[in-house]
Amino acid sequence: MSARPKVQMDIGQEWVAVCKLTDIVPDTGVCALVDGRQVAVFRLHDDSVYAIDNHDPFSRANVLSRGIVGDLKGECVIASPVYKQHFSLASGQCLEEADVRIAVFPTRVEGGMVLVNIHINK
Repeated sequence: MSARPKVQMDIGQEWVAVCKLTDIVPDTGVCALVDGRQVAVFRLHDDSVYAIDNHDPFSRANVLSRGIVGDLKGECVIASPVYKQHFSLASGQCLEEADVRIAVFPTRVEGGMVLVNIHINK
């Protein structure tokens, strides 16, 4: 498989094309290797896209891309497939443990491609 193209979108910000938007089934996620880091990328039913660290801090496994997308009290979340903790897709905050947060990354969809920037945390 060939390397993914890197797209320079803004000065000092490196965006990486990870897949086509249509490659992700709505309300599911995929795992992408972005500059050596596993990133979980989710597409919601309204075609909004979120990217978070794929590493689950509770199970210590790279599994969050396989989690269940949902809504808790108006917050879009991913439920870990291992111990079921919920993480906000917007902030990375764990809803069950206030002192636990995972990395969240900016995303864009341009020309039907999903772009992620892991060098800037939201």
